[in-house]
Amino acid sequence: MTETESIAYDVVVLGAGPVGENVADRTRAAGLTTAVVESELVGGECSYWACMPSKALLRPVIARGDARRLPGLAQAVQGPLDTAAVLARRNYFTSDWKDDGQVAWLNGINADLYRGHGRLAGPRTVTVTGPDGTLTTLTARHAVAVATGTRAQLPDLPGLAEVRPWTSREATSAQQAPGRLIVVGGGVVATEMATAWQALGSRVTLLVRGKGVLNRMEPFAGELVADGLKEAGVDVRTGTSVRSVTRENGTVVAVTDSGDRIEADEILFATGRVPHTDDIGLDTVGLQPGSWLSVDDTLLVEGTDWLYAVGDVNHRALLTHEGKYQARIAGAAIAARVADTPLLDAPWGAHVATADHHAVPQVVFTDPEAAAVGLSLAEAEQAGYRVRAVDVEFSSVAGAGLYADGYRGRARMVVDLEAEILRGVTFVGPGVGELIHSATVAIAGEVPISRLWHAVPSYPTLSEVWLRLLEAYRG
Repeated sequence: MTETESIAYDVVVLGAGPVGENVADRTRAAGLTTAVVESELVGGECSYWACMPSKALLRPVIARGDARRLPGLAQAVQGPLDTAAVLARRNYFTSDWKDDGQVAWLNGINADLYRGHGRLAGPRTVTVTGPDGTLTTLTARHAVAVATGTRAQLPDLPGLAEVRPWTSREATSAQQAPGRLIVVGGGVVATEMATAWQALGSRVTLLVRGKGVLNRMEPFAGELVADGLKEAGVDVRTGTSVRSVTRENGTVVAVTDSGDRIEADEILFATGRVPHTDDIGLDTVGLQPGSWLSVDDTLLVEGTDWLYAVGDVNHRALLTHEGKYQARIAGAAIAARVADTPLLDAPWGAHVATADHHAVPQVVFTDPEAAAVGLSLAEAEQAGYRVRAVDVEFSSVAGAGLYADGYRGRARMVVDLEAEILRGVTFVGPGVGELIHSATVAIAGEVPISRLWHAVPSYPTLSEVWLRLLEAYRG
């Protein structure tokens, strides 16, 4: 192994996914020299194996579903999707798993990229083992930001490695649809991939350990999404766990806890994520390898004054957009500390990620879509708020009827009865993903119900659901 001399930067970022890129963007904008270390592709999980490819797979599925609910168009779209064309478009959105464009962007902000495996080697020090074995030592004058993300968690089943199961990576990058696919899990990845591959020609069996899907959302969200999956042809089995998995002559055989034997061509485990921190040198700075990194609201790792953990690794909100938000906050906090300017760390200040606690939005791109921000009714009650849930059906909104015949969907807002503001909003129905930002603004801005009454929704749009919700609340 060849060792080079140590190179000093103001900031060193471990991980060049969207989160690491945004940290670098903010620190470079503040005039701080910045190095970024990446062991795979610049652009990270989101660009190549998660957000972008999954939504590219799902967009034609959802568009066809919408079209099939419109007289005059429905008959023209009754045939199957062109799976090859969908996969080709997905490949385009991943840049065929090449990161030239993302590297050019990093070059454009004058951040230095080091390819290889980066590990902490004590405070403010990172060693990078390059593809050719060359060892480079980077020292950070001010901060190291860990943005290494997560990887799929697989269950502890004997012989699972020999089965070669799919994780989210294989599910979003496969170049052909398996004839039969078992999906294990009930969360976002499981429901989205069941939606996509069923529409692309696979016979999908969804095995859910709990009582229903999307159990972190309001119960009606999971119920409506499960109904949509069943109507699309997915075999949804709740209360079911996998006891064993084998691959026999190329065929996957899963045996459930009830003794059912299910055969498929592939099996996808979408059963959670673990932090990508097991081999990044945490032990050299007194932290536990493989652990989630606990941070304060400036994203500074607790017990340090130089180490930041941004995005999935801090376990605050495992969502790309929330990680990018944290990255902007962390970059600004690092710059403020370097410049010795006042740290604006009161709630909703420029240097704290307050939204992580109150206004985290999420969209599940199934058919129907499910979108939520803030607290569910149960979460709000557990947090000690005196709240009231207000529910309306989208059938009460003229825009829903125009959007699709037989439009089915529901909306809920959770109202804090003492502060008269919203604590949470959930929408379920076709097209509702584009509604959720209005709810995010209302919650993050703590907009009083009395003022929301004056936010007039355009007619006839789905946004008129806001008027129906407020009318139902006022009585």
